[in-house]
Amino acid sequence: MKNIDSATQERIKQWLSDEYDQETIEKIKALQNANNENELIDAFYKDLAFGTGGLRGVMGIGPNRINKYTVGKATQGLANFLLNNNTNEEVRVAVSYDSRNNSKEFAKLVANVFSANNIKVFLFNELRPTPMLSFAIRHFRCHSGVMLTASHNPKEYNGYKAYWSDGCQLVAPQDQQVIDEVNKIKSVKDIKFTPIASNITLVDEKFDNIYIEANKKLSLSPKEIANQKDLKIVYSSIHGTGISIVPAMLKSWGFNQVHLVEEQATPDGNFPTVKYPNPEEEDAMQMAINKGAEVDADIVLATDPDADRVGLAVKNSKGAFQLLNGNQIGSLLTHYILSVKHDLKDLKPNDYIVLTIVTSNLIADIANKFNVKAYHTLTGFKYIGNLITSLLGKEQFLVGGEESYGYLIGDLVRDKDAVNSCAFIAEMAAYYKDKGKSLFDILLELYTEHGFYHEKLISLTKEGKSGSEEIEKMMENLRADSPKELFGIQVQEVRDYLNQSGENLITKEKFQLDLPQSNVLQFLTVDGDIISARPSGTEPKIKFYCSVKNKLDTIENYSKVLGELENKIKGIMQDIIKE
Repeated sequence: MKNIDSATQERIKQWLSDEYDQETIEKIKALQNANNENELIDAFYKDLAFGTGGLRGVMGIGPNRINKYTVGKATQGLANFLLNNNTNEEVRVAVSYDSRNNSKEFAKLVANVFSANNIKVFLFNELRPTPMLSFAIRHFRCHSGVMLTASHNPKEYNGYKAYWSDGCQLVAPQDQQVIDEVNKIKSVKDIKFTPIASNITLVDEKFDNIYIEANKKLSLSPKEIANQKDLKIVYSSIHGTGISIVPAMLKSWGFNQVHLVEEQATPDGNFPTVKYPNPEEEDAMQMAINKGAEVDADIVLATDPDADRVGLAVKNSKGAFQLLNGNQIGSLLTHYILSVKHDLKDLKPNDYIVLTIVTSNLIADIANKFNVKAYHTLTGFKYIGNLITSLLGKEQFLVGGEESYGYLIGDLVRDKDAVNSCAFIAEMAAYYKDKGKSLFDILLELYTEHGFYHEKLISLTKEGKSGSEEIEKMMENLRADSPKELFGIQVQEVRDYLNQSGENLITKEKFQLDLPQSNVLQFLTVDGDIISARPSGTEPKIKFYCSVKNKLDTIENYSKVLGELENKIKGIMQDIIKE
């Protein structure tokens, strides 16, 4: 094993000790006997760390994998933190899980470790979506919560989302404080695996009605829903948790024509009908779109495995189903919420919406039209959730979202909520259909009013230790040699969120950024284009976002302007991405 450094070898040696079960030891020895250095290095060269989505990785042996030891260690560290900071009261946590392989077993393990530490656990007895976990934390007055999921990642992955008492994922300083507690655990013997059954309370299906009824109170257009109760909706859960609650939510809101994609309705961690269970991917939406064409649906919806992201297809001006991207869905939802509240004379001076720094500024333009404040946060819905909590009692959150298909209407939870979003997308479609318009019609109207915003995301996957180093090098190169122009367009401003600083390249003026540190670079051109580079916090990827804008004088020019914008994005991306 000549290519394995001493630190990695020491970790391997530790995992071969009698602290670990025989099955784990045999798997390590098999990799050694096969001289599989690459796999050993990737599994043992580091410990999994919390990113924008918590703990997430490939399932398998080793400290850089999701397994009962890394999950147990994370839980014991979180338990120690909670007990140290709540010494005079009973500590309570909620635990849920999605349809991924081993998620149920990991959830039971997490509940067992918490209970062994004399912590009261509310454990969902069946798989349920991430937003319901966030809702449960506040409902049961918990100090924390854990969701076992890897969201939309491939089937080999699983993960551990840790939540705070407000139902929001851990943010600074708690995230690092929990990591510090986890890192203090040097031996498996420090993890309490033996459960105390009396500390575990099962959460059954009765809780579904509490969540559904709370959401139903947020509805803005019950009259239009009643008029359009036969709106044809196709829904796919893509083998995930959404099947447990989305159809029931839509029915409770008054929609009678919900057609399920039966081939994808059974929860299955192998996701047999898709390569990636991600509604951002056209392939993952294809079966639902086919079903939409078959039943002549008005809208097609699909959610990811833990039902915090939702994809949407609508009929375009030619009557064909067209997938909308995350920015378009977020823009439509923001416009719908604000315009209806405006018409109801229900907008208040302290209302606000939230978007991230890589989300379309069309959303901010819409908010500005209605004189509603728009906040920008870092990428990751935990920053939106944290902002909602920080403004509680002072300002009123209405709607928020990010380009990666995550939205929230109302403040029942502190995470993106595809169940809540499905209901509002259906309501929105019914509202506009009642006025003789489609969602695509409304989108084109927004473009003619505010400008034709067009965005694209390119993700480059870089697996393993070498991939992580390559991503780091790409960011270093962009910082050391920032582009002065892109596609022949002058770069006016550079923003470096890691250094929390920016510079106007024309005036040479330097300024500070008021958001937390994050490894993100942004380049703003004189045309108003925004290009962002960001290593993913949850996947072995580096992501490049590009947003461009042009005027759309008439709807008839849509295809022409779209072509021009796509050509511009292509040129910009070729200049910024240099592998």
